[in-house]
Amino acid sequence: MVEFVRTPEERFKNIPNFPYEPHYIENLKGYEELRMCYYDEGPKDSKEVFLCLHGEPTWSYLYRKMIPVFLNAGYRIVAPDFFGFGRSDKPVNDEIYTFDFHRNSLIEFILLLDLENITLVGQDWGGIFGLTLPMEFPNRFKRLILMNTILPTGDFEISQGFKAFRDFMSRTPDVDAGRLIKSVTRHLTPEEVSAYNAPFLDIKDKAGIRRFPQLVPTSYDAPGGEISRKVRDWFLNEWSGESFMAVGMADPVLGPPMMEILRGMIPRCPKPLEIKDAGHFVQEWGEIIAKKALEAFNL
Repeated sequence: MVEFVRTPEERFKNIPNFPYEPHYIENLKGYEELRMCYYDEGPKDSKEVFLCLHGEPTWSYLYRKMIPVFLNAGYRIVAPDFFGFGRSDKPVNDEIYTFDFHRNSLIEFILLLDLENITLVGQDWGGIFGLTLPMEFPNRFKRLILMNTILPTGDFEISQGFKAFRDFMSRTPDVDAGRLIKSVTRHLTPEEVSAYNAPFLDIKDKAGIRRFPQLVPTSYDAPGGEISRKVRDWFLNEWSGESFMAVGMADPVLGPPMMEILRGMIPRCPKPLEIKDAGHFVQEWGEIIAKKALEAFNL
């Protein structure tokens, strides 16, 4: 039995600028004890699906400024909350959260919803996990929109900013998610900060937050490193899709140097859109990013 907590729905009342109906999966293969939340907007017969994957310590609310742009263009948007985040169930034992635990849940999610013609939209862990998926489903993925993320293959030096963040998180088991995001995204309103805090009542809810920084493969033998190296080689040799990058230039964790390394792993990846004032949570400047990406893809 997996011990977990389920965030009360009343915590999500009055979430600003996020009017989207949650959908729930309770029969995800391999995760039958847990309920996953996702959002599914736009026409189900759309010729394009934008799969929006959040990172740490956020949830799908992070995409509230990008979803309307994709919707207005007539496309379908699917955004799951990872286990441990958002409205999804939150196992309370830190050891539950592994690289494969999260990655496999995304594989089963794509299979269950039978998603095709996918544009991956990923930042932070949304890119770390998301970039491993096109190799798994080469006929389902067409495009990439990548923001402040990396493919951590374990054979290059990760940024000092990330190491500092990982050390901070290891010392802060009851981190205030909203306050952390606000610290590098100054323009957030109190209501938006509260929305980022909504999924987390207390320290028992935060195992997923605690674990994510420790799961990044920063050494050759770390879990996730081998699959990430295979993915890198697959992109270099097999990827024929399109890509678009946006970089929050003020991010010391996964900012310009890390994104330049990632760009070198993806053939024909154009120079990124640089968002000068944006930090790590670059989706908070997401409207312009979504519009520029659609323009670049001629969508």
